[in-house]
Amino acid sequence: MALGQWFGGCGGGRKKFEKTTKNFKIINCLNLCKENFDEEILVKKYDNFTAVNGINFKVGKGEIFGLLGPNGAGKTTTVEILEGLRSPTSGSAEINGIDVAKNTKAVKKIIGVQLQECSFFDKLNLFEIVEMFSVFYTSKPNVGEILEKVGLLEKKKSYYKTLSGGQKQRLSIAVALVNDPKVLFLDEPTTGLDPQARRNMWELIENIRDSGKTIIITTHYMEEAEKLCDRVAIIDSGEIVTINSPNNLIRELVDSGFKVEEKIQDATLEDVFINLTGKSLRES
Repeated sequence: MALGQWFGGCGGGRKKFEKTTKNFKIINCLNLCKENFDEEILVKKYDNFTAVNGINFKVGKGEIFGLLGPNGAGKTTTVEILEGLRSPTSGSAEINGIDVAKNTKAVKKIIGVQLQECSFFDKLNLFEIVEMFSVFYTSKPNVGEILEKVGLLEKKKSYYKTLSGGQKQRLSIAVALVNDPKVLFLDEPTTGLDPQARRNMWELIENIRDSGKTIIITTHYMEEAEKLCDRVAIIDSGEIVTINSPNNLIRELVDSGFKVEEKIQDATLEDVFINLTGKSLRES
């Protein structure tokens, strides 16, 4: 996704999640599809191919919600519908009570999108890059506070090309935070990072959630989803196979009679994923 495509049209832990989401759902996907023409089903269809076929889910305020699925499963299309980049063939998606398809501009004002692959201007320093993206919004953010939040304040005069992989990912999150969004979309936020940088990124994501934001994350790392997500939705062939917390999904798998080979370790979320889809995320 190009930066211009996104910005065009813009004008505490799990106990905390349980308390803040009891009565309020910030994201509501009602039967999202891209083929089926039943108005109660969210569908997305491309010619004769149905990418999303009757997806339903709700996300609570302050929740980290994971979308998992093999390539071509429909998770990217689902996220792009929520971000206002695609319109569903039928069904509806709402963020903070706003219909995404009917009022895309209003939705873009309250969401932030971290892009998996993004190149910034080499001749601008970090402070200038974040400041540049702030002009897309009417409110003027405190650039220093944003850089401090993502751990880059000491690098504010550094140029993009001098950053490590982890620092570049942090910068992309900083740009996604310039409008103080209610919902933050993270697309494979730790791809290409070394183990320590990945764990540092997990801490940052949890801190952002603890500040009151809702986070939608797509990842190919099952360990990451198991660590970060309050709940995950596993999508396959355009449909949601299951939604639950990682711990509950693992417990259900074990209770069904699943046994880990050679008992080297306990069952994991990756075991759940393979059992439900017949695929490994690393292979897809």
